[in-house]
Amino acid sequence: QLRVNVKKRVNMDELASSTNKRKVIQNSVFDELCSLVDPGVEPWQPRKGKQNIVMFVGLQGSGKTTSCTKLAAYYKHKGMKVGLVCADTFRAGAFDQLKQNASRAHIPYYGSYTEADPVQIASEGVAQFKRDKFDLIIVDTSGRHKQEVELFAEMEQIAAAVKPDNTIFVMDGTIGQAADAQARAFKESVNIGSIIITKMDGHAKGGGAISAVAATGSPIVFIGTGEHMHDLDKFSARPFISKMLGMGDISGLVETVQGLQLDKNEDMMKNIAKGVFTLKDMRDQLQNIMKLGPLDKLMGMMPGMSPDMLKGISGDEGTKQLRKYMCIFDSMTEAELTSDGKLFDNEKRLLRVARGSGVRVVEIQALLMQHGQFGQMVKKMGGPNGMLSKMNPAAMQQMAKNPGAAMNPNMLKQMGGMGGMQKMIQQMGGMSGVQDMMKQMMGGGGGGGMGNMQEMMKQMMGGMGGAGGAMGGRR
Repeated sequence: QLRVNVKKRVNMDELASSTNKRKVIQNSVFDELCSLVDPGVEPWQPRKGKQNIVMFVGLQGSGKTTSCTKLAAYYKHKGMKVGLVCADTFRAGAFDQLKQNASRAHIPYYGSYTEADPVQIASEGVAQFKRDKFDLIIVDTSGRHKQEVELFAEMEQIAAAVKPDNTIFVMDGTIGQAADAQARAFKESVNIGSIIITKMDGHAKGGGAISAVAATGSPIVFIGTGEHMHDLDKFSARPFISKMLGMGDISGLVETVQGLQLDKNEDMMKNIAKGVFTLKDMRDQLQNIMKLGPLDKLMGMMPGMSPDMLKGISGDEGTKQLRKYMCIFDSMTEAELTSDGKLFDNEKRLLRVARGSGVRVVEIQALLMQHGQFGQMVKKMGGPNGMLSKMNPAAMQQMAKNPGAAMNPNMLKQMGGMGGMQKMIQQMGGMSGVQDMMKQMMGGGGGGGMGNMQEMMKQMMGGMGGAGGAMGGRR
């Protein structure tokens, strides 16, 4: 069907006259893959002020219980009163897991250590939360290690008892070709309204999602990208297919960066325009990257970043390294922070900061070395002869006042179009240089590569001149 649709979509006259036939066909395949994971059905949404009941189903180990808590936390942040019901009496420790997750997220929960009937627990839990006027009630059901008659019978009984407004099918993103049979079996037992794909934080591309949508005709609503409560992303077909094909997710990357409220960094942008990069600027950059989330997830959004390039990039390790850097910066005086780092040629300063931050002198030296490297790069970009000098004064002023405006694709024109972007990448040592930065990122050679990565990302995503528009254009 995909092949037939692609042939219909490709206009032969357009293909014959096009100078880039590969691009025409690639775009057609991309659009058709997007339509495969987008059934054209508007996803169900809970409404505040109405008592909404959601039931989770799926195989054991697919991540149902974790996804329940993530979804509860998501809607809690939207101002809804949310409750969790553990109707999983099959798996040992299921109630303990939900109880622990819910307590951490400060979400009310209901379950029992003594009652063995999941239908009874589900009914009582939903009834209690209804009496307390909860907006959203999420029911976690049992799973099995394989599709069994008992599992489907239990699901049907719970569904009949609680009458859910929406049934969410949770599918393991690593399941591959088994997705079709699994999705069809669940669809035949309960009316699946939505799909959540889990375990998308590894190397799995989630191709089974296509089979799940095709088998159920239900829309994917969220993607689980980790174990933490915030690791639940809203699904969007084009970014999903783009990442699956190794083309990155620039729209997600830009959205994440825009959420940092970069308009507070006016002084930093002015410094960069002058070709100056202080230690304080570097500290502000690292604080921004801490808000962006795990580095491996962030890098996965960048086009051309293959799984091999991402090996060894651990979100937890990156966070530890960043916190260590923050301790170093906090131990510096204001004069030291606003300097170019040359004040630390004085060994006494190094020893004082090392004692204050609880790190070794060599770690501070590694951080200063990375700062110096980026200082050189900023000198090339800023100043009277730098790349940024090519931008007209009005555009430069706009960027200084509101760095977030640099996300506008039109800003790319002020930098000399794609030629300007290519020149920027060349200054970083080409794409091989970018890859080397990533390999060093997790502390190779004494750490300190984190500043590199953040500065590189700022340039490539548009924080220094709209490169986000350049990459977004490839769609």
